[in-house]
Amino acid sequence: VQLQASGGGLVQAGGSLRLSCAASRGSFSNNAMGWFRQATGKEREFVAGISWNGGNTDYADSVKGRFTISRDNAKNTVYLQMNSLKPEDTAVYYCAADKNQVSGVSRSGNGIDYWGKGTEVTVSS
Repeated sequence: VQLQASGGGLVQAGGSLRLSCAASRGSFSNNAMGWFRQATGKEREFVAGISWNGGNTDYADSVKGRFTISRDNAKNTVYLQMNSLKPEDTAVYYCAADKNQVSGVSRSGNGIDYWGKGTEVTVSS
């Protein structure tokens, strides 16, 4: 099973980006998924999580109200809509799946079974 994140790029502060995470060689439609990020020189941090059916979402305080996580199980894809971007959002963003959870992913990243290749987001001031 593979996860592939895409949609990153360079954007000015205040702008928007939409990240996508597509699963291949398998399905995560019954599993919780999430987004994490890691800035240069910093530890990986939780960004957002979503339950298997999209009914429950969870956000880090730093992105609440600006980012929205969603999923389309028919397309085996999870999205992260990022609005009002700030320079401190600059990081490599990774999608993740926990095959043993349905309601959400651990904010610590514990239990994550699959990590996608990251996509880089750079927000200029």
